[in-house]
Amino acid sequence: MSVLVTGGAGYIGSHMVLELLDAGEKPLVLDNLSTGFAWAVPEGVPLIIGDFGDEALVTKLIAEHGITAIIHFAAKIVVPESVSDPLGYYENNTAKARNLIACAVKCGVQHFIFSSTAAVYGEPKANPVTESEPLLPVSPYGRSKLMVEWMLEDTSRAHDLRHVVLRYFNVAGADPKGRTGQSTPNATHLIKVAVQAALGHRKGMEVFSTDYPTPDGSCLRDYIQVTDLVRAHMDALRYLRQGGDSLTCNCGYAKGYSVLDVIGVVKKVSGVDFPVTLSGRRPGDPAAIVASNTRVREKLGWTPLFDDLPTIVKQALDWERRLHNRLTQSNGVKK
Repeated sequence: MSVLVTGGAGYIGSHMVLELLDAGEKPLVLDNLSTGFAWAVPEGVPLIIGDFGDEALVTKLIAEHGITAIIHFAAKIVVPESVSDPLGYYENNTAKARNLIACAVKCGVQHFIFSSTAAVYGEPKANPVTESEPLLPVSPYGRSKLMVEWMLEDTSRAHDLRHVVLRYFNVAGADPKGRTGQSTPNATHLIKVAVQAALGHRKGMEVFSTDYPTPDGSCLRDYIQVTDLVRAHMDALRYLRQGGDSLTCNCGYAKGYSVLDVIGVVKKVSGVDFPVTLSGRRPGDPAAIVASNTRVREKLGWTPLFDDLPTIVKQALDWERRLHNRLTQSNGVKK
């Protein structure tokens, strides 16, 4: 029995592969390497370079490797980019996911775990937001993910495919053992950008407005450490294997930090007072969104281990240093 991990060479996917290996599972990675890295896949884990929307390829992999579960991470994830390129997001995130789900049904895969997003809520009226709140995404990114949730819901009613949808809040940090982390050079994750600024890999960073209806005017978010997040996927896999019904859960810590809060912690942990400039609002950014995590705790038995912002920031700093050393030879030429 093997577990197919789409996007397993990327940030969250590579952590998932490590978690599966640590649990004695047999992961198989499918990634087109558009944002992932072959070196992020551990030695001995099969890496197939290809598109998760390629039905012929996915069907072949399921048959050849005895795939019994799919954990689907591969997606475009940049909210402002989705506003300028909605069709690209609907093609990649939605249409190709339809093909992947169709392969699961055709080949008899019964367990499917989907990487969704808090963006499906849009601008929630109250925080922490529960899974039963209205789904009103304000960006094509959020809509592209919500459509996949709907497809899974409908498909699970018609076929023997049970699924868990995990709605991520803001993912941050790195593997505590230093094996992998956020490695995309131009990633837009706040903590990634801030630690790059602290280490001098950027000339500073921007804050996109301080006129939101939050305590300090900057956007408020719930930051979940990446290893805690993939542990929720392992809990979901066990839940499905034990016969659990299809389920949707938030993944967050039920508390929020503002952009300015996060920058302050990065400056304190790094000891660097890097420059910060103020810019206008970005399209598609809600003012505040914080997870209710009651359901994921009660239904999946999930318990976070790294719910501490300074610890998350230190992990991100340590990984950024390792990554910089990896990518830069002594003569300054990238490998």
